[in-house]
Order: sequence, then C-alpha cells, then structure tokens
Amino acid sequence: MPTTRHLPGHLQGQLPGPDSLLRRTLGEWRIALVAWRLLVLQNADPAVAAGVAQFSTYRAHPWRRIEHTMDSGKRLFFSDLEGLRNEIARLERTHRRIGGTDEQGRPFTALDPGVRVWVLVTLYDSMTAMRELSGRPMSPDELRQLYGEFLTVCAEFDLPRELFPATAQDVPAYLDRTIRERLEYSDAVHHLLHEMLRQAPAPRRLGRLKPVWPLLRAVAAHVLRALTIADLPPAFRDRFGLRRTRRAALLSFVLHRGARVLMNLLPEGWRYRTPLDGVPAPRSHPARAGSPYGPDARRRVPVPGPRRRGTAGTGDGRPERLRTFFRQVLDQTGDGRIGAADLQAMAHNVCWPLELAPEREAQVYAAFDTWWQQLRAAMDADHDGAVTCEEFVTAMLAGTGRDPDYLERGLHVAVRAVFHAVDADGSGHLCADEYRAVFGGSRVHPAELNHGFRQLDTDGDGRITEDEFVQAFTDYFTARTDTTAGGQLLGRP
Repeated sequence: MPTTRHLPGHLQGQLPGPDSLLRRTLGEWRIALVAWRLLVLQNADPAVAAGVAQFSTYRAHPWRRIEHTMDSGKRLFFSDLEGLRNEIARLERTHRRIGGTDEQGRPFTALDPGVRVWVLVTLYDSMTAMRELSGRPMSPDELRQLYGEFLTVCAEFDLPRELFPATAQDVPAYLDRTIRERLEYSDAVHHLLHEMLRQAPAPRRLGRLKPVWPLLRAVAAHVLRALTIADLPPAFRDRFGLRRTRRAALLSFVLHRGARVLMNLLPEGWRYRTPLDGVPAPRSHPARAGSPYGPDARRRVPVPGPRRRGTAGTGDGRPERLRTFFRQVLDQTGDGRIGAADLQAMAHNVCWPLELAPEREAQVYAAFDTWWQQLRAAMDADHDGAVTCEEFVTAMLAGTGRDPDYLERGLHVAVRAVFHAVDADGSGHLCADEYRAVFGGSRVHPAELNHGFRQLDTDGDGRITEDEFVQAFTDYFTARTDTTAGGQLLGRP
C-alpha cells in the first residue's frame, strides 16, 4: 500500500496573488463558456451524480445554485489564506451531510478524496481548455506555472498528493483514464445537457425581457447543448456516443475565438468577473453572550391567534397557500416530494450568506431536522421517507385545526432558528438589511423585499421583532384570508 503523502507544507500560506496566471485565467469572463462543460464532467462521476440526485437544488432553483457555486469558487481561489480555509471548512461541513447509497446500491460520500480531487482537477482542465479552444493554448511553461499555482490552493484541502496528477503533463492522461474507467452518463448529465435550461425559470435580472424568456430559453438551451458537446474531451464523447456536428464545431470556433478577441480589446478592469486583488474574507458571527438562542435556550414567544386585516376574500386561502409554500420553499430538490434532504437544503440556504460559526450553523440544521421529524411523523403515511404536496396540505390543515401547539413543535423551531441566525448583532430584532440577507435572492425583486418587510413590521417601527417574525409564519399557515402579513410572506398576492 502506498503511503499517504499530502501536498508540501511549505506551499501553504503562499497563495497565488493578483498577478498570478491562475487568477488571470479563472477570473476572465470567458471562463463561462466552459462552465457547462465543467459541470457535465463533474456530474458524470457516480458519487457526484448521486449527491446531486438526492441532495442538490439545481432542478428547482438553478440560478441560486449556480450563484452559490460561483460564490464558493471566488472564495476558494481569490481569497487570502483565512478566507480560503474558512471556505474549505464550510464546504466540508456541508459535504459531511451528503452521503448514502445510489440507485444501484453503491455507497457514496461527498468527502471521498478521489471524488474531491476529480472535481478540483476538472476545474484546472477547464482553464486550459478555455485557452486551447480559443486558439491560444498555453505553452508548456505556462501549464507548469498554472498547475503549480493550482496545487498551492489545493494544498489547503489536505488531500493525498498521489491522487493528483504528478505534473501538468500528466493531467490529460488522468482525465482520459477517469473518463474511461469511472465516469457514467448519469441522469444528472442528461439533465444538464437536455433539460435544465429548457425548464429553468426566468432570472430576475431579465427585468422587462421576462415575457420573452420562453423563446430566449429555447435558443440558449440549444446553443449551450451544442457548445458543450463540441467542447467536451473526445474520450468523453466517444464513450457516451455524443456526436460533434460541424455546426457545433463552427459554433465553438466562433464563440471561443470571438470571446478571446473581445477580451483583448476590453480595458483591464472589464475583462474579469472577479477582482484580481481578491475578495474580502467572509465575516463570521460568533455566538453572542446573553443571546436567547443557544443549545439550552427554550424561550417560548407568546403567539396570539392569526391577525386579519380586513374582510377581503371570503374563501379559505390556506390550501392553495400551503401548496405554494410546498412548491416554492419546501421542495428544494424539485422532485415533487419533500424529505430530509429538502429541509437540509433549506438550512443550507439560511446559513450560506450569513457566515455563521460552526456551532451556530449546527443549531440551524438541528432546528430544521426537528421540523422534518415532525413532518415525517405526521404526514409520511407509507413510511417511504418522503411527503407529497397533498399529504402536506391535508396534514397541516388537520394539525393546525386540532392542536394550538402544532406549529410550535415544528415550524416555529425552524423559524426561531432562522431569526436568531439572521439577527447578526444580537439586538433582538431584524433591520431591513438583515431581513434581505435571508429572504433575498436571484429570483426576488428588491421591491418585493421592501414590501415583505413592511408587511411583517406590524407596528411600523422599522424593525421586525421575534414575535412579529413568528406571527407572520403563523398567519401564513393558519389565516383563511390573504389579507394578513403572513399571507404575503412570499410576495404580493
């Protein structure tokens, strides 16, 4: 058995700087042209595919998931040493929760060193492919420099050195061998190539162009599929029978070389999507002394019955509102059912923008797991580990109707965890910026955020207390009309 050797310790701490080839290559806008190629290669690994199938939110929330992926890449390759280590630690905490068995009964874990090395090396390969496809491949010296800088960052992952290709010249053989021996044409790969963009919701930034999104989406899906197949390694196309047509080859030629020419014409500051001097180190919110939120805190906020603001609407709006909540919030994986992975994804989305300390992050995950355990016990009648939309609606209406404390034992546990995680300064209330941190996102317009904040701020003092926060969710689940603050929690009705 070979001994486990890690990347040399003397490399650690000497990260590539603003003038490094790594930052200049990875930071260019045209790296986006090979992004889908990268995702296809990564998702063809059986362990990655299984993790995506069971835990990823790509299907239901593609733009948010892509945004998180890009944000993580910036923190890994454009941060200082502290920021890099914080991001690696956060990724490891997230990946520790991803594991199980795939559809063929094979065990998988996102912490598998071989899988992690594959994901990293495909990123390096994407940088070299970008240059090669543009007609200006890197010289042997540039390849050595880029790979050396890349390994310097990888040293902080503490992965066995022998799992990486020994030199830049060994990377193509590593890719070819992995493609032929380990990769599979998984459902995740098929979804990326044929379905994801054709089903994706309109990005918020389209603004007034949203009405034409179905047409734009169809064109973009066709172009991206053709470009990605044309750019994939020949070994991958050969193994899985993906044909590179002449039109696709011409499309790749025009886009990559045109992007290279355009980048060379742009001013230096416009060429890069990420500042070459790096991104600020993520902020961290340690547990606050005197905070009511903690492992031993059990403070119950008195919650009155649902408030009603007027008499508009005589029908019961709860069933449709609950279905909306199921589709837009609970079903994170987009498979029409909710399970432990969906509630885990919700916790992840709360923690991601807040940079919580590990112990506080664990408390958020534990709170959402408590909610899931209540949902499963009350709604999973066939004990298959999942809950359908109608099971959720039926059980929620029955539970809130017969038991005044029904929400307190599940939903309120998660809601309070969110409140105290977002309350960064420990003031006991949320300001507008703190509210935006958890409810904002690529699909939420700023006007909707402002409207939602005003609706929850029932006394109009410019801040949301814990009572108001919990009450809004209580209203959402229990009020028969849509004229309450909670009824508009997810946007204007």
